[in-house]
Amino acid sequence: MTNAALPPEPPTDSRRCPCLSGEDYPSCCGRFHAGAPAPTAEALMRSRYSAFALGDSGYLLQTWHPDTRPRDLDLDPDLQWRRLDVLGTAAGGPLDTEGTVHFKAYWRAPEGRGVQEENSRFLRLDGRWYYLDGR
Repeated sequence: MTNAALPPEPPTDSRRCPCLSGEDYPSCCGRFHAGAPAPTAEALMRSRYSAFALGDSGYLLQTWHPDTRPRDLDLDPDLQWRRLDVLGTAAGGPLDTEGTVHFKAYWRAPEGRGVQEENSRFLRLDGRWYYLDGR
């Protein structure tokens, strides 16, 4: 089932981006959420984390590789994404066609806290990066 509710309005002021890059949201992930292509696999991964934090399932589906994209995505509104740590990258630069990003994403929910650690794989098609899968 698709998350039918509209995502919360993203920050439009100079508040820090949810991906914790140190930049404000409009200068960081906001531009990708507005349609600009992410230049690297890491930039796409950060923007996808921010989309999870903001509840934007539409962006997550748009940036998922067509071969592995689910039909729909139902995000848990009680799950709060609190912190992102990028632990490493391999390839995924502006001239690459594939790359990986190793990260930890910390979350909080009414039943407790947790961390998701993943090595995400990305592919670039027609100048745009897509999330393929994660391990």
